[in-house]
Amino acid sequence: MTSLTTETGPTGGGPPVVNEVAGVPGGIGAVARSARADALDTWLRRIFSERPGVALVAVGGLGRRQCAPYGDLDLVLLHAGVPGIDELAASLWYPVWDAGLRLDHSVRTVAEALSVAQDDVKVALGLLDARHVAGDPALTDQLARTATDHWRRTAIRHLPGLREITTARWEAHGELAFLLEGDLKEAAGGLRDVGILRAIATAGVTDALRPAVHAAHRRLLDTRDALHHQVGRRVDRLVAQERDGVAKLLGVDEGDALLRLVAGDARTVSHALDDAWRAADRLRSGRHRAAPGRPLRRPVARDVVEQDGELVLARTAIGARPDPSLSLRVAAAAATTRLPIARATCEWLAAYCPPLPAPWPPAARAALITLLGAGPGLVPTWETCDRYGLVDGWLPEWTRLRSLPQHNPVHRFTLDRHLVQAAYEASRHTRDVERPDLLLLGAFLHDIGKGLPGDHSTVGAPLAEAVATRIGLPAPEAALIGTLVRLHLLLPDVATRRDLSDPKTVAGVAERVGDTTTLELLHALVRADAAATGPAAWSGWKGRLIAELVARVRTTLDTGVVPAPPAPDPALLAGPLPVVHLGEDRVSVAAADRRGLLATVAGCLALHRLEVISADAATVDDRALVECRVQPRYGLAPDPIALSTDLRRAVTGDVSVTQRLRGRALAARSRGAAPRVVWHREAATDAVLLELRAADAAGLLYRVACALDEAGAQVRAARISTLGGDVVDVFYLVGGWPPDEERARVEAAVLAAV
Repeated sequence: MTSLTTETGPTGGGPPVVNEVAGVPGGIGAVARSARADALDTWLRRIFSERPGVALVAVGGLGRRQCAPYGDLDLVLLHAGVPGIDELAASLWYPVWDAGLRLDHSVRTVAEALSVAQDDVKVALGLLDARHVAGDPALTDQLARTATDHWRRTAIRHLPGLREITTARWEAHGELAFLLEGDLKEAAGGLRDVGILRAIATAGVTDALRPAVHAAHRRLLDTRDALHHQVGRRVDRLVAQERDGVAKLLGVDEGDALLRLVAGDARTVSHALDDAWRAADRLRSGRHRAAPGRPLRRPVARDVVEQDGELVLARTAIGARPDPSLSLRVAAAAATTRLPIARATCEWLAAYCPPLPAPWPPAARAALITLLGAGPGLVPTWETCDRYGLVDGWLPEWTRLRSLPQHNPVHRFTLDRHLVQAAYEASRHTRDVERPDLLLLGAFLHDIGKGLPGDHSTVGAPLAEAVATRIGLPAPEAALIGTLVRLHLLLPDVATRRDLSDPKTVAGVAERVGDTTTLELLHALVRADAAATGPAAWSGWKGRLIAELVARVRTTLDTGVVPAPPAPDPALLAGPLPVVHLGEDRVSVAAADRRGLLATVAGCLALHRLEVISADAATVDDRALVECRVQPRYGLAPDPIALSTDLRRAVTGDVSVTQRLRGRALAARSRGAAPRVVWHREAATDAVLLELRAADAAGLLYRVACALDEAGAQVRAARISTLGGDVVDVFYLVGGWPPDEERARVEAAVLAAV
C-alpha cells in the first residue's frame, strides 16, 4: 500500500478554518497527519488566552499528532485552581464549534484528571497521549509524567477491566480481518486496538509495538484518512461502494486488493494484542503464585502439555523427529481445550514439523476432524495456526482463499473466515446426521470454488473431492464430499423458488440427491452455511420451506412415491364469498372466480406493508383461491381488522381500494440494475416458469402480477426469493410452452412493469 505523505490541499466543503487553517480534509499519510496537528496547534494557540496556571493539552489523535481529516479534537483545559476558568473555557470551546470542528473537551486540575483516570481506564489511556499545545508547559509536564507513572504502577490491576471493555467492543463491531465492511477504528484489529497495545507497552508488560505493528498501524491510518477524503466526512467503516475510490487514493490496484491488505494489517494488530494479553495474564498469575519455582506442566494430549495457561510441546516431542501429524494434533488439542498455543511452539512447528504425505496418515485426518468439530475453540485456534503458516502446509489451497472478498450483500465475512465459521456452525448439527465427519468437512469446503471462473458449486466440487482424497478419505466418501459441494445450494434455491406441492419439483430434488444420507447432510449444511453467512441469509419462513421440502423428498426416497400435494384449506371452500383468513404468517382468500385475483391480493398486502414470500392460486368449484405466506416488511404486523376489510373490498372490485393500491405501489418503484427474465420449460408438471431477477421494491409482485394478467397469462403459483437488495421471483404460468412471439410479449410486459 502506498503511503502518501504530502498535503493535497483542501477540497472544499467546510468552514474556511476547517479547510485552510486546520488542514481539513488535508492529505494522506504521516506527514499530512502531523501537518494537520501543526495547523491546529497554531490556530488553537491563537484563540487561547495565555494565563499563568493554565494549559491547553491535546489527547487522543491530536495528542499523538495523528489527526484524521475529519476527526475529533480531544482537548483538556488544565488549570491550577485559577479564577475565571469557566469563562476561559467558553471563550475557547465556542470558536472551535463555530469552526465546524467536532470537539471532545474537559476542564480539570491535575489532581482531578488523575482522580478520574484512577477510576476510568479510558481516561487513563487518554492521558498517556497528553501533549502540550499552549499555556503553562509545567502543568502539562506534571500531568503527563504523573499519569504515565501512575499507569505503570497500576496497569496490572487495571488491565482486566480494560480487557473486558475491549471484548465488549469486539462483540459489537466484529473482527476487521474478516469483515467485508469493517470499522477501521473500533473493530478487533483496528486503530483502537493499537492504542491498547501502546498502553500495555507503556506499562512494561511486553514489547507490544514491534515493527510489524507500527507498519500495520501506519497503513490503517492511511486507509482511514483516504476514506475520509473519499466520503467527505468522518466515517470509519470501509463499506463496499467506497473501496475502489479509497484504493485509488492509496495507489492500490482495486478494492479487493485493498480489503486483503487491511485484513493482513488487522491480523497483525490482533495477533500482537493476543500475545500482549497473554503476557499480562502470565505476569498477574506469576505475582499471585503461591510458591516460587518451575511452572507446572499438565499433559492434555499425546505430545502436548499445558504450561502457564498455554499449550506447549512435550519434551519427548521436541527431542525426536516429529511425525507429520504433530501440528494438526496440537491444533486439535488447543481447540478442544480452548487454550492458546504458545508462540514459541507455533514457531517450532512451522520450522520443524515435516510436510504431510498424500494421503494423510489416519492420525492427521482424525485431528483435522476434531479441530473442525471443536466448536468455540475452532476459530481462534485456526487463526493462530494461519498466522504462523501452518494452515498453508495442511491445505495449499488456503493461500488463494485467505481474505478473499465475497461480492454478495448477505455475506458479512471474507471467504476464509466464512469457511471456518461454517465448520463451527456445522458442529452444532453433528448429532443430526449419520456422518458428522463428512458434514464438518463438507461445510469447511463448500465454497472452495469461489474466486475461480464459473459457478462456484460446479467448479468447487472436484476441488473439494481432491482435498478429501488427499486427506485420506475412501473414494466413495470423497465423492460424497464433492456431491455436497456441488449441491449445497440446491435445497434453499428450490425451497424458495419452486412450488413444493408440484410432484415434479420433489421428484427432481430426490433424483439429484439420491439417498437420505446425502439429504440429511445437505439439510445440516444449508443451516450451517446460512448461519455463517449472516442474519440476512436465514429466516423462520425460509427454514420452514426447506424443512417442508426435505420432508417431502425424504418420503419420496423412502417409499419411491412422491407425496400428494396438500389439499386447500377446507374453510376456504365453504360459506359465503369472499372468505378471508389471517394467520401468523399466512393470508388466505377465496372469491368468485375471476382473472387478476392474485394481483389484487398481492397489491393489498403491499399496501399494508406485508412482503409475500410465496403465493398459490387455484380454482376449486368455481371458487378462486389465493394462499400467501407473508412477513412484515418493516417488522411490524398490520392491523388485522383493516387488512381484512381492505381484502374483502378489493376482491369484490372496490375501485377506491384499487386506486390506493396503484398509487402506493407505483410510488415505490425501484431504480436498481436492469431486470432480467429467464424461462424454464421442463421445471413443472403443468406449467411454464417465468423467472424474474430484479431489484427489490415494495409492491413488485402486485405490478408484475397485473402485467401478466393484462398480457393474458394465468398464474397458478409464485415464489419470491430475496437476496440482499435483489429478488428472484418465479411465476408458474398455466399452459404449454408459448410461441416465441407470445413469450416476447409477456416478457416485455413484465419488464415494463418492473
